[in-house]
Amino acid sequence: MDKDLENLSKLANDALQENKKYFQKLKKRTPKRLDLLMQELHDEEFERTDCLACANCCKTTSPIFTEKDIERIAKHFKMKVVDFTKQYLRRDEDNFMVLQSAPCTFLDESDNTCFIYDVRPKACSEYPHTNRKKFIQLADLTIKNTEVCPATYRIVEELKKRLPQ
Repeated sequence: MDKDLENLSKLANDALQENKKYFQKLKKRTPKRLDLLMQELHDEEFERTDCLACANCCKTTSPIFTEKDIERIAKHFKMKVVDFTKQYLRRDEDNFMVLQSAPCTFLDESDNTCFIYDVRPKACSEYPHTNRKKFIQLADLTIKNTEVCPATYRIVEELKKRLPQ
């Protein structure tokens, strides 16, 4: 997995323009079976991918924290929402609540596990979002995620093979 990660930035960058064009065409004529195909590709990829061997998403990016996430995690820590927010979060340029720093405060870097796994943000539990309904709405996010997640990169490459445009 480390080898994949080393090359990921270059691979994702090399495929960037091709992926943008691919998804533009896909948005214009979205096949009815796209969500089913994405679910299949996602399931196949994550049968052979161990996120704990990578955790690049946790090391390099922040999830968006919803109000529900913040309330749930603050309760888990027996903290007031305002104190949790002040200690761990900030508003980003898009006005979303995100972590103050990377890697994630809640990542145990010794084994890539999450200290708050059972109460983690929704964005974390759904990452990399390649199996979501109405997947085509997440095309731009998916392209961005190919730079962070080797599994997402492989899913997109396989999608282009199975559903040429």
